[in-house]
Amino acid sequence: MRTLSGPMAGLILGYAAFVALGHLWLGGSSAIELFARTLGFGQAARSVLGVPDPLEMRGFHLASLMPLVFLLYPARPGKSPAHRPSAPDWLLAFGSVPPSLYILVHSQDINARMEFIDPLTGIQFWLGVAAIILLLEGIRRAVAPVLSVLVFVCLANMYVGRWLPGIFNTRPFDVPSIIETVYIVPIVGGIFGPLTGIVASTIAMFILFGSFVQGSGTGRLFSNFGSAVAGGYAGGPAKVAVVTSGLFGTMSGSTVSNVVPTGTITIPMMKRLGYKPAVAGGVEAAASTGGALMPPVMGAAAFVMSELTQLTYGDVIVAAAIGAVLYYFAIFVSVHFEAKRLGLAAMEADDIPRWRTVWSDGHLLIPIGVLVWLLMERWSGNFAAFSAVIASVVAAALKSRTRMGLRAIFDTLANAACTMALLAAAVAGAGVITSALTVTGLVVAFGGIVKGLAGGSLALLCILLMVTALVLGMGVPTTPAYIITAALGSPILREFGVDLLSAHLFMFYFAVLADATPPVAVASYAAAAIAGANPLMTGLHALRFALAGFVVGYAFIYDQGVMLRGSMLTIVEQTLVLAAALTLIGAGFAQHLRAPLTRPAALLAVVAGAVVAFGHMLPDEARLLLGAGTLAAMAGFPTLFSPRRSAG
Repeated sequence: MRTLSGPMAGLILGYAAFVALGHLWLGGSSAIELFARTLGFGQAARSVLGVPDPLEMRGFHLASLMPLVFLLYPARPGKSPAHRPSAPDWLLAFGSVPPSLYILVHSQDINARMEFIDPLTGIQFWLGVAAIILLLEGIRRAVAPVLSVLVFVCLANMYVGRWLPGIFNTRPFDVPSIIETVYIVPIVGGIFGPLTGIVASTIAMFILFGSFVQGSGTGRLFSNFGSAVAGGYAGGPAKVAVVTSGLFGTMSGSTVSNVVPTGTITIPMMKRLGYKPAVAGGVEAAASTGGALMPPVMGAAAFVMSELTQLTYGDVIVAAAIGAVLYYFAIFVSVHFEAKRLGLAAMEADDIPRWRTVWSDGHLLIPIGVLVWLLMERWSGNFAAFSAVIASVVAAALKSRTRMGLRAIFDTLANAACTMALLAAAVAGAGVITSALTVTGLVVAFGGIVKGLAGGSLALLCILLMVTALVLGMGVPTTPAYIITAALGSPILREFGVDLLSAHLFMFYFAVLADATPPVAVASYAAAAIAGANPLMTGLHALRFALAGFVVGYAFIYDQGVMLRGSMLTIVEQTLVLAAALTLIGAGFAQHLRAPLTRPAALLAVVAGAVVAFGHMLPDEARLLLGAGTLAAMAGFPTLFSPRRSAG
């Protein structure tokens, strides 16, 4: 992204703040109208507030945000101007408005037309062509070239599919029907489909909430809390990174935006205490990746999951809670064993904040409490986030040190709009892909191929879908990666008898874990840049610390207790089984439990942990006995599993 300076920065960021304020107003009006509807005054509130219909909101969303994509992101990094937009950038920015503005102005006519029966008008055709070309360029610049290529391939397949053989053969699509499908028929999907609607309303409001939380100083609260909790133990900075990233990630919901603010503090501290740069970066990358898995926000993809499954967001975060805790538990114990093996010290006492300092910012937790309470009471995510935004401003005003002035509010709004712009382009592209996959029948074709390879085995099917999600997610951001893989994989898992939410959580986890999986791992690259380490080595260490995600991902399929389903005994038993497995795996990779482990003992710990984690054919009692027994033996008799000390 460009680093704007001078009057140009004020102009563009002022526009960005205005756009964010527009989303806050329009999204807030929808939230207030929903609340008024529960009191019987919905129609009156709608007429007073001017609540937009869904298509109008989507048109405003892209019409206002797409210009920022071209103004903030250069066409060719290193060659295009780094501190200001060029003349072509301004041309593309202005050109990106009419296609979305047409949808906004003519939403009623578009809703009333008969899809694929009423012909496209000339202006609709050319605006559709412009919308597709500009979206492809915007995604290439701001999101990922790989996603832009995927969108183009899916569009091209709609045209050439009639000539392809076998299961890849599709019904004929001419150019006007392709334009109509992805531009002017929102009920199918496409640029202005339901996925864009989710971003325009609910996700945009949560981005605003996260931006206001950060702007009010809650990041400082999380950092101080992590230091106070974990800084005094062996390898303190690494544990601080785990705690802080888990807390910060619940608000940021983005892997890279989690790495940068926490990593700039924790990675240098880890290096000073003796962690190798690649290890320090790997710890931060793995911990930051988990931020997208940690309720109550879980990143934009979780809101899409709520929409796709037609379940409340509260249901999603409840089902994901134990899995997220297990993920961070595993990183924490792995970091602990690593610190013990290396003999690393705690943080300096002067660097650990007192609890009085920590709780001096405790009032900033009020908006998070408001958000969680409203979600648990099954209010819509839009209403909960809007209420939390208001609560964050009010809570920050309770003390002078956190009170947000006009400049702070301006910066907060501008930052939120910059984040929205990137996500708007990414999700619009994902909408085009899912629409193309659906109308061409490629979803069915992919399902047939995967089912044939799986041969009736659910375990093999899960492995194939996991690889698909990881490979796709290596070059595509989490949200579009999840959308595409969920469209491909979830129906197949459902055919194998997997519960709807379990199937989506499985696909979601591996779309997220792709950010920490080499060779292309954006979280690891960001952490490596801060650590001054090799990105590939950083990614390998991040993968080691993030292995818990692989265990938890499969648990959603086989161990329903982690989703708070079943009896209390089942929930507790399966949670303990996974905790024991993750402890063994962490100890094995670090070659340290209570004392250093020999290589055969470390291998035994990893193998035993893998059997406990993935031995789903065994009764839970047997898995728990194996895990707890192995841990007890290795910890209780360290001389049997530790290297022998030489007499000299």
